[in-house]
This record gives sequence, C-alpha cells and structure tokens, in this order.
Amino acid sequence: MPATTRDATERRDVSAEWAALLESASPCADLFLLRKLLCEVHWPTLLTLAAEHGVIAQLAKSIVGVDQEIVPPEIMEQIRDRQRMQIASAMQMTTELFRTLEVFRAAGLDTAALKGVELAARAYGDPAARQYGDLDFLVRHHDIERARESMIAAGYECDISREAIRASKIPGQYLFVRRNPSVIVELHTERTMRYFPRPLPIDQFFARRTNVTLGGEEIPALCPEDDLILICIHGAKHLWERLAMVADVAAYVSRQGNLSWERALQTARNIGAERMLHVGLLLARDILKAPLPKNVNDAINKDAAGRNLVKRIATWLPTAGQTQPDLLSRARFRMHMRGGLLRGFGYLLRLTFSPTQEDWRSADGKSRHDAMEGLRRPIRLAKKYGREKEKP
Repeated sequence: MPATTRDATERRDVSAEWAALLESASPCADLFLLRKLLCEVHWPTLLTLAAEHGVIAQLAKSIVGVDQEIVPPEIMEQIRDRQRMQIASAMQMTTELFRTLEVFRAAGLDTAALKGVELAARAYGDPAARQYGDLDFLVRHHDIERARESMIAAGYECDISREAIRASKIPGQYLFVRRNPSVIVELHTERTMRYFPRPLPIDQFFARRTNVTLGGEEIPALCPEDDLILICIHGAKHLWERLAMVADVAAYVSRQGNLSWERALQTARNIGAERMLHVGLLLARDILKAPLPKNVNDAINKDAAGRNLVKRIATWLPTAGQTQPDLLSRARFRMHMRGGLLRGFGYLLRLTFSPTQEDWRSADGKSRHDAMEGLRRPIRLAKKYGREKEKP
C-alpha cells in the first residue's frame, strides 16, 4: 500500500522528497541539483507527495530534463499512466469549455473563463500541465438566473434552486453537474467572491478582459493582472495548502512576460488584496525561485507582515493540508492576510457571518428561510475545524 504524506513524514521527514519536489516545480529548476536530489529520494514517497500536492505534471516534465535511468521502471510507468489520465481529462474539459462558452454566447451572457483550462494555458502553455477537476466561469450576478436556465437546458443539474436565487441566497458558487460524461462547472459572480476583501469590481474586470488562444480558438479571460490577483486571493482562501497553488503563481509570473506590474499592484490596493498578492509573490519567489522585477521585489520585501505569513505557510505547506491551523489560528491568518487590525477584523467578521448553502440548507437539502443562517455558520465552522484538529 502506498505511503501517505503523513506516514512518510513520520518515517523520514520527507526532506529529500520535499526538496526534490520544490526543485521540480520551480520555473527555474537547477537540473544538476534536481538530479542529485532525485538520486536520494524514496520514489514511492515522492510520487505520493507529488500527487497530493497536484504537481505530477511538473515532476514528469522535470524528469525529462535529467537522466531518466535514475527513475525506477515501475515508478516511471505510474507517472506515465497519470500523465495519460491527466491529458485525457484535459481534452474532455477543454471540449466542455468550448461547449459551455457556446451556450453562454447563444444566451447573450457575458463571461470570462477562470482557473482550470485557462490558467493551465496561461501559466504553462498546456491545458494538461496542471490538475483541475472542474470548469470555472465568472458572470454578472444579475445574469445568474438566466445562466442557470441555460445550463439546465444544456443538460446540467444545478444544486441551487430558482427559489433560492430569487430569495437572494448567495452560495459559495453555483454548482452544475452533468452525469454523462461527468463534468462539473462552477459559476462565480461578484457576490459569491466573498474572499475578495472588497466587492469584486466586475464591470472593470470585464472591461479589461482579453482572449486566451487555446487550440486555435480564443476564449474570454480576465486580463493577466486581474487574473494573477484572483489566483492569489484563491490561494489565500485555501491557506496555500498545496504546492500546486504556489507553482501556478510562479509559472504565471515567469511565463507572462508582459505583465503590467504597476496595474497589478494598484488593482490589488484598490480591492484591499495588496497583502494577498504580496504573499503569493513571496511564496513563488522564496519557495520556487520565480524571478520578479526589482520594483516588485522592493514592494513585497517591505511587507514584513506578509513575510511572516509566508514563514507560517511554510510550516504546513509540505503536508498538503493535513496539518492546517486550528480555528483560532485560521482566524488570525485571515485577519493578517487582509492587513491592519480594524480591516482584518472586519474582513474576518464578514467571512464568519456570511452564510453559504451549507448554512441555509436543512438536513434534507431544502433551503431554509430564517434569521439564523448567519449565526449557524460560525457554529458549523467551529465544529468542522474542531473535528479536523482531532484527526489522528
């Protein structure tokens, strides 16, 4: 039975495996050092670690640059099998991306593709170069009911009812599922993006949209600067628990050579996400050696609180979410990530008392309409993260 990350940590601290994984995920990998590290690793542990962190594709690509004879044949076959599965999944998701965009065009809906296929193409130049299990799109909130009806007509099931939408219930995202073939699509709006410190200025984001070329076709996407901020906010939302999140930022800034850093930094300030952007860039630079311009380095180096957050993230990052902070530590992290005591406390309160579908649904899955939704959320979160802390 393959070792888990926790088993491996207890057995040998996975120091060689973690170092090799970091080097393989770096956009500026030192191939001589990587080969040396790969000669020292326990390969089953390294493969498990890469899978848990979502960087199998980066590991596979880095191996091509070194002597493949150092890789045990059975491990090489496992890597190839996983690559084939990832390529097949990416092809299916890309096909569904184009199909969904056509559904939106037919309905006259404005949209932008997020993460998934779009991010893989921009950061790595290959839709199969990163793992993702769904498609994400941004739409205006006032279009969400029309988008829901269009998706249902296209063969999807929705977990949010029309009644919930009309009652102004705001879920974490609008989830759509198609059974055959199995595809998940998530729609986001300026109101579901609750981890944005200030409301997402969707009209400005849409006005700056650009196109990403994929398979000879163009797909609508946020401009690179807005996209970078979004993936850093997404990483902060998930406490940067997996190396893939850091690798995405590192690959993105390394490949997108025409980024307007002035615009990125200014937009982050405008929406209160300056520290979130700083932390994402610090992680990419300090952990994966992503190159940054001098003015950007100067800006993020001045953020002492951001540097301290990076040190904290580095303590739990190797375990891929298995040793996340407890509830109080998470709360402090959220506050510091927003920046400033009053702003941080306000941000934490909003996240704590803004209910999602888990809070306004009853045990039988039906929507509840009462004033207790906001109060149920902190109780649910306390139970959830209390249980996670008690796991062996």
